[in-house]
Amino acid sequence: MSTIVSLHAHPDDEALLTGGWLAQRAAAGDRVVLVFATDGDAGLTAPAHGPASLGVVRRAEAHASGRALGAARVVWLGYADSGMADSPTSGPGRLVDADVAEAARAVAAILDEEDADVLTGYDPHGGYGHPDHVRVHRVARTAQQLARRRPALLEATIDRTWLLRVVRVLRPFARLLPGLTLPGRDVYTARADVSLAVDVTGQLDAKRAALAAHATQAGGGVRTVRLLLTLPRPLARRVLGTEWFLVVP
Repeated sequence: MSTIVSLHAHPDDEALLTGGWLAQRAAAGDRVVLVFATDGDAGLTAPAHGPASLGVVRRAEAHASGRALGAARVVWLGYADSGMADSPTSGPGRLVDADVAEAARAVAAILDEEDADVLTGYDPHGGYGHPDHVRVHRVARTAQQLARRRPALLEATIDRTWLLRVVRVLRPFARLLPGLTLPGRDVYTARADVSLAVDVTGQLDAKRAALAAHATQAGGGVRTVRLLLTLPRPLARRVLGTEWFLVVP
């Protein structure tokens, strides 16, 4: 049995990027520990939840997602959500302002406590360029080096081939799709550079249950979680059935 510490910027990232693989490993008997740098209090919110309570609600959603995936533990680093690059938050404690070494020491302490075999982070682009995701990439790289027993590091990513094709089709209609942020071309990872592609179709139900747990991120407007949950099962198998990683030596 192995222990996997999966580091994420916000609640719902664990389901979107690594949910199938984490469910797969938990079902095989591995110990899965979810670590969230922020509670996503600057994220999208469904109409039923006011901004003051969003962080509290999203923490509860993350715990529900963790149960769906079979996670044994959920840990919070306590940083504030930094917001998107084009609409940043303000105030103290933002993850984007955090000292990388300090945050990495906190993650390394969890790695040591768990005697972790594997750590997950994000690719160098932070996926689609969210400042908090880029920070998590740097923190994970540093934490791997600081851990007493250095774990393998897998950086969650996406094969951007089809994503860029879809974005190209949608871009002329972007102004008609409120709530949907279309990325640029310099996102995620080219197919040739992906180290590991994992078939997670057997964990589709667990992954969709984890996504559904994040109800605040699925209401109102065009939202990624909402779109994924409405996919017919055959299409969902194609869209959600593979997860990709970069293996860091």
